[in-house]
Amino acid sequence: MNILTKTADGSNTLFNETIGEHYHSAHGALQESRHVFIEAGLKFAVGLNQGQAISVLEVGFGTGLNFILSKAHCEEQQQPLNYVGIEAFPLPLATISQTGYNDYVPATSWQEFTSHYEQALQSKQQLSSFCSLSIAHTTLTDFNTNQQFDLLYYDAFSVRHQPEMWTNELIAHACSFLKLGGVFVSYAITGNLKRALKACGMRIEKLPGAPGKREMIRAIKE
Repeated sequence: MNILTKTADGSNTLFNETIGEHYHSAHGALQESRHVFIEAGLKFAVGLNQGQAISVLEVGFGTGLNFILSKAHCEEQQQPLNYVGIEAFPLPLATISQTGYNDYVPATSWQEFTSHYEQALQSKQQLSSFCSLSIAHTTLTDFNTNQQFDLLYYDAFSVRHQPEMWTNELIAHACSFLKLGGVFVSYAITGNLKRALKACGMRIEKLPGAPGKREMIRAIKE
């Protein structure tokens, strides 16, 4: 069961009773998503790609917050976005609609997301002239594709509550979908994660974390 919870910046998240953890930071769901995935991830990767269409793979699609913020930013910049999420336990649309995340993006952008969400769990959907979305209803272990991505959002539950998502083997599997020069970002930063990424040929950067967390990680595939 998921319980709607207000976080410190006024935005909502969900508490997953089965896992025992919130989907986003209790210090601020919105500010964490913007800080880690948009500022440190998307904007950085767009700069590296010099205006070319950008492809994003997200591990842990969850509430869709990272996606809707990415979509809104890319459409504002007229930046084509191809987005693929991986989610083993998709949330019902009714639950996503209760988050209040529609307050943070243009109404048309939110409507395009919610009207295509359930179909995106079945097949790739063209939400607008700038954005496509597909959500693989599977585990990361079982996910496979021939596509190579410019950017990887690693937003699984924490290693404390879901250690199986942070093994060397699974990190390597996720990074195998990145292009050379592709970017990995996560709110998490542990010694084991850094070692796993380095073993995948990634150059590690430690960046200031979102409020409530001292550091986060960004890595580039070399």
